Amino acid sequence: MNAPARPLARAATVLAVLLLVIVPVIPAFIATGAPAQLVRVPGESLVILLVLALVPWRAVRVVLAAAFGVFVVAALVLGGIDRGYRAVLGTRFDPLDWPQLGGALGVASDAVGPGLVTAAVVLLAIAAAATIVALAWAALRVDAAIRRRLRRGVLGLSAVTAGWIVAALVGSALTVAPQVSAAASLDTVGSAVDRASGDLRARVALSPTLADDPFADVPPAELLTALRGKDVLLVFVESYGRVAVEGSSFSGGVDAVLRRGDEMLAAHGYAAQSAWLTSPTFAGLSWLAHATLQTGVWADSPTAYNAVVSSTRMTLSDAFGKAGWRTVGDIPSNIRPWPVGSRFYHYDTLLGAGDVGYRGPVFGYARVPDQYTLKHFADTELGAGHAPVMAEIDLVSSHTPWAPLPQLVPWEQIGDGAVFDGQPARSRTAADVWQHPHTVQRFYGQSIEYALGSLFSFLANIDDPNLVVIALGDHQPATIVSGTAADRTVPISVIARDPKVVRAIDSWAWTPGMRPGEASPVWRMDAFRDRFLTAFGPVG
Repeated sequence: MNAPARPLARAATVLAVLLLVIVPVIPAFIATGAPAQLVRVPGESLVILLVLALVPWRAVRVVLAAAFGVFVVAALVLGGIDRGYRAVLGTRFDPLDWPQLGGALGVASDAVGPGLVTAAVVLLAIAAAATIVALAWAALRVDAAIRRRLRRGVLGLSAVTAGWIVAALVGSALTVAPQVSAAASLDTVGSAVDRASGDLRARVALSPTLADDPFADVPPAELLTALRGKDVLLVFVESYGRVAVEGSSFSGGVDAVLRRGDEMLAAHGYAAQSAWLTSPTFAGLSWLAHATLQTGVWADSPTAYNAVVSSTRMTLSDAFGKAGWRTVGDIPSNIRPWPVGSRFYHYDTLLGAGDVGYRGPVFGYARVPDQYTLKHFADTELGAGHAPVMAEIDLVSSHTPWAPLPQLVPWEQIGDGAVFDGQPARSRTAADVWQHPHTVQRFYGQSIEYALGSLFSFLANIDDPNLVVIALGDHQPATIVSGTAADRTVPISVIARDPKVVRAIDSWAWTPGMRPGEASPVWRMDAFRDRFLTAFGPVG
């Protein structure tokens, strides 16, 4: 090697060492945010160098080095996704839930546009591939340096390895000692594997609960006897959590909407009772809450949800259908077929975004404004002479990213939705709103005000003495709105004109009105189904 090339060769070797020292410990930095994690010695790099030193065939060494790069990058990806899950959803990422990442990308696309999201995904994929190549090159480069001075290189590698082992033993024995050794990539991958295996065990443990259904063999004639002739609507208000009504900068506005709603309900002959439910999910994965409420089974992960919807567990929609109601699933966020709606919930009619004749603008994730959803349902399902109907209706205008927001319009002007034209342009964009947490929180509060206002608009304009509405939140909003100390409670209200309906739940000791208070009961969401079926059955 000529003289000018030697500094370059040494610089390349130093760069290779730095890559092997820094990159494998980044998963620990991602998990903790502590810069000190970046100055630890990664055991994974020592292991690959020891293995390469023992392998005489270059082709095999190249494959092993590439596998090392893939392993570390996998740890980086898992660590990054897990950090995002903890920050936004308040839970850990389970690799078995990887299909949900597509939904997260869809929400991001609605917030900032599909082009930007696609570009970000492509850049991340390129960065991942480049990191794999860089780590493989680094491992082979250092291995080549060791081989050039085999005796000295092996002694140096052995000394570093022995030091790493001693540091690991001392660190585990003395928890106050500085942690010098690390196996961050291995820990990250191992933790993800543990979560996946734990989720599988939980799914197996769920089987007895699914099979033990006290209402499975109740004859249809004895189901929901106290609600015969009623139209019963199960209305989920997206992201309607406890933070919306108490202790936040925006709860005053929501409470004002609830107070005006109470006045309107009283003027139209309605009564309402409210309490709290503890949701199985936080900040997202709304379908876990829907399944939990309808089945009485705690579905707190996508794996548990899949077990529930693959079973024959009776849902509330099942119970109403067996008892003679026409059942409808009105899910305006659905833009493609939803087999679970017919196969598991057994709805007679399923309505998605493309099934309701909406001709207005799209509002980010919420393709159909809540007020239109309710007006269309009233026009098509609650007309004169209709048979009793039970429906789940999802109000999604309060879904992340809470911008742009629709505004309430006169009920009689809703029509085909064209009346909403121009509203998105008058609202701030999601990209603009998400530049500051306070703005995000304010728009979240306004989205809940709109959703509840839409519900009250519906109730004020529907002349149905047999109407019963169960309105509730599915989960709290994301941490950027709820804060890091938020629990998982959501409001729930039962609204009816018939005094007998309200008297049937007197024993629940709920709070009168639309706003639950500090002393209102708090139930787990999976407790609702059985108590509801009992209260409105022959015994109740």
